[in-house]
Amino acid sequence: MENISISTLLGQKDATLFNVPPGVSISEAVHEMNRHKVGSLLVLEGGQLTGIFTERDVLTRVVECDLDPKQHTVAEVMTRNPITITRETTVEQALGIFTNRRCRHLPVMENGQVIGLISIGDVSRWISEAYRHEAQQLKQYISGGYPT
Repeated sequence: MENISISTLLGQKDATLFNVPPGVSISEAVHEMNRHKVGSLLVLEGGQLTGIFTERDVLTRVVECDLDPKQHTVAEVMTRNPITITRETTVEQALGIFTNRRCRHLPVMENGQVIGLISIGDVSRWISEAYRHEAQQLKQYISGGYPT
């Protein structure tokens, strides 16, 4: 499991990347997150990643600071210079980043462009499925389902 690359996970999920420009209001961005049922939006300007806007940003930089979401922009509260990974990053490495850096979303970059987004939920689901599959194989082996 530790040598499986993030590209494997990217291949198993919808490739749609939800994004907003930095000048959009916080209110509009939150509406987009709710509409798509996602916990983050990539913030792109001219096709380049300038930040990521997450549920945590809403809680810590909008609600906590009592900002009016209709009067302030995503650029004011987004996480700038988010941690990114490549498609060669392993699942184990990504899990380490999620744990050590206390983040939940990692943009996947290639040649300076965002090619995907991996969440801690994506990694958790993949690990859970891998363990379920392994347990199923062991059960078959123990019950005589495999030739010796």
